[in-house]
Amino acid sequence: MDSTQPTAPHHDNAGYRDDNDRPPSYNQSQGLYPTVPQWSPQPVVMTSTSVPEPVRRIEPKSNRKYVFCGLVAFALIVLVGGVLIWYFAFYQRGLSCESAIDLKASQWCDGVRDCMGGEDESNCLRLHGTDFVLQSFSATSHTWRPVCAERWRDDLGRASCKQIGYSSTEFVSSTQTVVGSLGTGGYSKLKLGFYQPGDQIHSHLRDSRTCNSNMVVSLRCIACGVSEMDPSTRIVGGTPADWNAWPWQVSLQYYGHHFCGGTIIGQYWILTAANCFQSELSNTSILRVDYGGVRLSWMFSSASVQRIIVHEDYNIEPQANDVALLRLRRPLTFTQDVRPACLPNVGVNLNPERNAWTTGWGTLSSEGVSPDELMQAEVTIYSRDRCNQRHILDQRVTETMICAGKLAGGVDSCQGDSGGPLVTKEGGVWWLVGDTSWGFGCALRNRPGVYGNVTYFSDWIHKQMQIVGPHRGSWGPAY
Repeated sequence: MDSTQPTAPHHDNAGYRDDNDRPPSYNQSQGLYPTVPQWSPQPVVMTSTSVPEPVRRIEPKSNRKYVFCGLVAFALIVLVGGVLIWYFAFYQRGLSCESAIDLKASQWCDGVRDCMGGEDESNCLRLHGTDFVLQSFSATSHTWRPVCAERWRDDLGRASCKQIGYSSTEFVSSTQTVVGSLGTGGYSKLKLGFYQPGDQIHSHLRDSRTCNSNMVVSLRCIACGVSEMDPSTRIVGGTPADWNAWPWQVSLQYYGHHFCGGTIIGQYWILTAANCFQSELSNTSILRVDYGGVRLSWMFSSASVQRIIVHEDYNIEPQANDVALLRLRRPLTFTQDVRPACLPNVGVNLNPERNAWTTGWGTLSSEGVSPDELMQAEVTIYSRDRCNQRHILDQRVTETMICAGKLAGGVDSCQGDSGGPLVTKEGGVWWLVGDTSWGFGCALRNRPGVYGNVTYFSDWIHKQMQIVGPHRGSWGPAY
């Protein structure tokens, strides 16, 4: 490993970030959710903020009573005016479709497609926690509510998964689980009536204060996050990966040469980094995805790519929104060697200062040689505040990123690992928390690697899966 530290960023690595819950794309105090598609989602896994808000200067108190009263009156006028502006500008007017049509807040997730692109009805279902509890967004209360399991059926579960963005062939199960604290704000219950294939599931749900069974829907849309073998914990820089330990790892190749990593997240979908697709590296006809093995020279299978979808707000400097999706021409067949990692659910504990694993076929040192065998390394996920300390990454880690590694150095991702997974285990399954993005050199002291924040991108990812899924049309910036 290199012992010197570059004075300027050198993008050797090509991802990470931390939050607790996926918040809306606008002020949560307004009670408006889900995320409006045309805006970038807000951070979800981190509990701390990277840059403190500027503190307003407070003038000294006056000794004169009339000055104090005048200030109080002025403050009340400003407060009342602000409330009125918010009420008419946001609550009554609502938010805009991508087609610039203004909707009331009550029109989001009401089961009626008001936006031409359907974005007002696109993020109305989600999964919560390690129990994969199905939640529906209430158009009347503007809150997320667990779906009561009374009269629930598998065909409704399958349709819900399809609405979230998964293929119907990936569906695993629709079961029941104890509600716990999620039901304190009420439930979503099935209305009386008949469900027709193609209906929006949330249009068949109504708000309810109670669920008589106290059981809610647990939905497994895809058999994700399952590994046949836990990785070895003997880490000194990195070790060869065990067979079947990381069945979601793929190699992206042009003309048979590995250039980036990626992660299986669905039968049709690979998640990787946007920085992997610049200029000539955006030709789907010569791009292949190799998977199902740990040696580049002996991979079992290869898939062709139908479409490359790069995040529309990707910025090469400072590597903001470094995420991309590959839509495969044909679905993958899942086996013990080929399985998806889980996309983070809201409510899963992915807080910082926890261990995670990064894998890839990148070089073993900065500007070094690349291995034929998949390498694995255990790293620590750090809070954004810690990463942004002056002697570490000096405010370069934004909300679209997370950082992970070893502050003592010696363990890191490197060139050729870009786009590959950073995963952590919680509730018995492996969650994809980052895609390898960039760093200062490789494995240097106080220079942890930086990863794309997958939790931050969750809404964007599901939106692409919904719109560019099987038998759907094209949408969004792509190559």
